[in-house]
Amino acid sequence: MIKKMLLALIFSVAIITTAFAEDVIVCASTTSTQNSGLFEHILPVFEKKTGIKVNVVAVGTGAALEIGKRGDADVAFVHAKDDELKMVQEGWFTDRHDLMYNDFIIAGHNAEPAKIKGMTDAKKSFGRIAEAKAVFVSRGDQSGTHKKELSLWKAAGVNPAGKEWYLEVGQGMSKTLRIALEKQAYTLTDRGTYLSMEDNVKNDLKILVEGDPLLFNQYGVMAVNPRKHPSVKYKETIVFINWLISEEGQMVIASFKDSKGNQMFFPNAK
Repeated sequence: MIKKMLLALIFSVAIITTAFAEDVIVCASTTSTQNSGLFEHILPVFEKKTGIKVNVVAVGTGAALEIGKRGDADVAFVHAKDDELKMVQEGWFTDRHDLMYNDFIIAGHNAEPAKIKGMTDAKKSFGRIAEAKAVFVSRGDQSGTHKKELSLWKAAGVNPAGKEWYLEVGQGMSKTLRIALEKQAYTLTDRGTYLSMEDNVKNDLKILVEGDPLLFNQYGVMAVNPRKHPSVKYKETIVFINWLISEEGQMVIASFKDSKGNQMFFPNAK
């Protein structure tokens, strides 16, 4: 009896030790990759292949970069290329790669007071929204989407800050879309998050403007520099990055589609 109890105890300790010995890395990423369902699609394939578990912290790109800069994550998976390259140059990150892309779209309620449906010039579309003083919902969170939005206002020669029709909500993309629906407003969104929303949202919040090269949305991946933060799991992170940019990883990304068969992201690692 005692022998059986000892064997059971040893077996339990072995299970606990194995669980705690599991390799885990932290990925600071965007709400768009999380809300779209991309990680639910790709991570099980990677984890099964390598035994490395990836815990995702989904915030705006600006916040994700700061998390990595502090050393509170091992890898960043974001979409603000100019900021990414700047932080690599400053030494906060290393091993950066273009990974995949989709595009931004301007969505709006069926009421459509600015009459921008069908336009392909994002800059002019933003100008019309401002002229009509139509409600525009901004993420207002320094995310990659927010940064793109601000660049479009600047290109249109408009400063929307403080305007009665301009609503900054400080929320992720899916919540921002729901607020835009409630307010019968316009917003800028990545296509992946939009396509992942329920049909009842998309029925009243339509894609109005798309196809402008200015709306290109590049995603990148990079490791937190171990010279800045020796505690990061650099070795495991490089395994993750190398898988993402490999033929297999790129094929898994390409295979991610919405319920209607639309491809959500297009791999473009070199």
